[in-house]
Amino acid sequence: MCALFDPPEPRRVSPGEYPVWDQALALLNRDLAVTLPQLEPLQLLALPSHDADEPENVYVAMANGEWHGNCLDPNSQDSLASALASVANAAQDTVMELLWQAWPLCPEHGLGMHPREDAQEQLSWWCAGERLLRGPAHIHTAVGALDALGESIRTRS
Repeated sequence: MCALFDPPEPRRVSPGEYPVWDQALALLNRDLAVTLPQLEPLQLLALPSHDADEPENVYVAMANGEWHGNCLDPNSQDSLASALASVANAAQDTVMELLWQAWPLCPEHGLGMHPREDAQEQLSWWCAGERLLRGPAHIHTAVGALDALGESIRTRS
């Protein structure tokens, strides 16, 4: 039985329901598997909107259903680049808040990286590490490509 003011239960989003977000999440889960191999893949969870005329709210959650942060921007489904930016930010919020650690870490500086569009308009993990030494920040690698870095990325986690 559900009381009048009980919050709605989140539901796991089925594969293919939001195909562009599925693609973006698959890229993020590649990075998660390389940097935090003990974790199960992230998933999409949905909750009904408070307004019946609005679309449901979709979140990036841990495998156990916990999440933190804002829902994905419904307009980010227009392109993979936009979806990847929205999903990367949401995934990072969830992982960092629930694990209480920066993610992902730059293997050179041990600092948390952030998603940022590079000169080729590709979403990449960006590190501010050299700024500590008054040098430039640097693009580390494309979001979803941390597996190309090999063992060095795993030794920091």
